[in-house]
Amino acid sequence: LRARLRREGPLLKPKADQSGGTRIAAAETRRRRTPDPGRRSPSLELLDKYLIANATNPESKVFYLKMKGDYFRYLAEVACGDDRKQTIDNSQGAYQEAFDISKKEMQPTHPIRLGLALNFSVFYYEILNNPELACTLAKTAFDEAIAELDTLNEDSYKDSTLIMQLLRDNLTVSCLLLL
Repeated sequence: LRARLRREGPLLKPKADQSGGTRIAAAETRRRRTPDPGRRSPSLELLDKYLIANATNPESKVFYLKMKGDYFRYLAEVACGDDRKQTIDNSQGAYQEAFDISKKEMQPTHPIRLGLALNFSVFYYEILNNPELACTLAKTAFDEAIAELDTLNEDSYKDSTLIMQLLRDNLTVSCLLLL
């Protein structure tokens, strides 16, 4: 659904050529079927009422808050007007809360913390159109993890280094565009 809406979103913009009227109407119908950010989805209720509220360890809480941030980020990709502003605020709030907890409670090499940094930087880049902040966040997370790479245990080494590679790839693309 997310990929389809991103692909068809541009069809909703008015075009000089009116022959695409049927396509525009079909895309508008699909957009109306997307979740309303003002309405609580069952997934979001589950996250808020049970998973986040009852998380007893920092890893779980950060993971669930990241999931909530991701959910609203996906909605923000297709939302318009006031709905878009609300979904952006919800996404940023969830990401920021998770980020604050992860910085206090988790090692810089922890895969959940690295995954959060990756997704939060994508949020800054794609949703807020702030490549500078996206690059700063990704670079800081990458540099902090590199500094402690030798402390990783075998179990999380693969996961952490894979996410670090994704952070570095995003940095390469994002920061080159700033030049």
